[in-house]
Amino acid sequence: MKPRHMHLPADCRAISDVLARIGDKWSVLVVTRLGGGAMRFNELRRAVGGISQRMLTLTLRGLERDGLVTRTVFPTIPPRVEYALTPLGRDLLQPVSALGEWATRNQAKIARARERFDAVAAS
Repeated sequence: MKPRHMHLPADCRAISDVLARIGDKWSVLVVTRLGGGAMRFNELRRAVGGISQRMLTLTLRGLERDGLVTRTVFPTIPPRVEYALTPLGRDLLQPVSALGEWATRNQAKIARARERFDAVAAS
């Protein structure tokens, strides 16, 4: 019997690579927060909450490298820097937001399922 879906190793690597970027909690939160418009670094840090300065810097660099976020430096003293979603980042916003909404909606169901599973596993 032939498998219904043939996945080439290159396809799997490409999917894994993209999911590694957008699958971490900080990238998801940054993308959703930037969905409301451009933000400065500290404004974004407050909006995300709980993220260190270093982690936000690394997350923004990764998102910028992947073409999801732009970094614009304004020639003021001190320099003003804003981050915004690119068209590709905006395209990502809908599925990421939908996943976040699904997780929020189903959090209690997942917690109950885990409790049931753990109770059975412990007996």
